Amino acid sequence: MTTKPIRELARVMAALRSPREVEEVMRALLTPAERARLALRWRLVCLLASGMKQRAIAEKLGVSLCKITRGSRELKHGPSSFRKSVRRHAHRISD
Repeated sequence: MTTKPIRELARVMAALRSPREVEEVMRALLTPAERARLALRWRLVCLLASGMKQRAIAEKLGVSLCKITRGSRELKHGPSSFRKSVRRHAHRISD
């Protein structure tokens, strides 16, 4: 996938005015399965950021340790904007 369409989509999403609008665009673009995977990935990184142990997350969410390790790596070495965003919102996902 080229970066140009991703940048264009990022501009569109950034220009939306409310979480409801973002959700509507996501519902239009993504299948239910894609939305579920994205939501699961978000929950996983938020639980990691809140300090939950990887094995506890694997058990709680029913995901592999490999998936959790990838999320952990992104929290440690991924873009700073991603890390800041997760840490800013992690407290909202307590379990």
